[in-house]
Amino acid sequence: MEGGGAHRTPEDVFRDFRARRAGMIKALTTDVEKFYQQCDPEKENLCLYGLPNETWEVNLPAEEVPPELPEPALGINFARDGMDEKDWLSLVAVHSDAWLLAVAFYFGARFGFDKESRKRLFSMINNLPTIYEVVTGTAKKQVKEKTPKSSSKINKSGTKPSRLPEPNSRGPKMPPPKDEDDSGGEEEEGEEHENALCGACNDNYGQDEFWICCDACETWFHGKCVKITPAKAEHIKHYKCPNCSSSSKRARA
Repeated sequence: MEGGGAHRTPEDVFRDFRARRAGMIKALTTDVEKFYQQCDPEKENLCLYGLPNETWEVNLPAEEVPPELPEPALGINFARDGMDEKDWLSLVAVHSDAWLLAVAFYFGARFGFDKESRKRLFSMINNLPTIYEVVTGTAKKQVKEKTPKSSSKINKSGTKPSRLPEPNSRGPKMPPPKDEDDSGGEEEEGEEHENALCGACNDNYGQDEFWICCDACETWFHGKCVKITPAKAEHIKHYKCPNCSSSSKRARA
């Protein structure tokens, strides 16, 4: 995020925060197998960076002193083999949250944000679940507590389906098409829709977006986040998200 002489707003910094956060969440969830392999304990001090284009990288820390931006936690690779994998990922997630806040408020100080601007920035950040909450599943538990079980599925148009799939039905859990005459409960369920989060990017659903549900962990995903199109989903009998698939592979290894 270039500083220059341009006037920057809390919204600008928040967009940068959200993009870096999305990249780090990918590293610790959908790309976890690749991330795990890159964090070789035999290598030097490695850091996890979230980038402004919603990607991530594992790399050595910046050489210049002081660095252009605050640096993430050093040596995340050293603890990889000495801890349970879930605990290690949770630890990396906590340090990633701390780094994202440091970068955001570094920009706030650099761009001269006043008290109200800093407050607005923190409010926008605080409305998102932390990376730690996403990785440990805490964010999903909070959503489930707010959303009745009977209306936990989302359909393509962004409204709740009138009925859930049969327990023994085959194929991936894709949202069924909207019933044209089932519009009476839309207003009552409007607030519940906002609580639904994608298991990959952790963003709320958007209207006219395709979603698919993992048959193993029952988590919903944007089709684009897990690279599944509606046409491709029609040929999947039992869908497993990248996280569940990689867990199964490691269990068999």
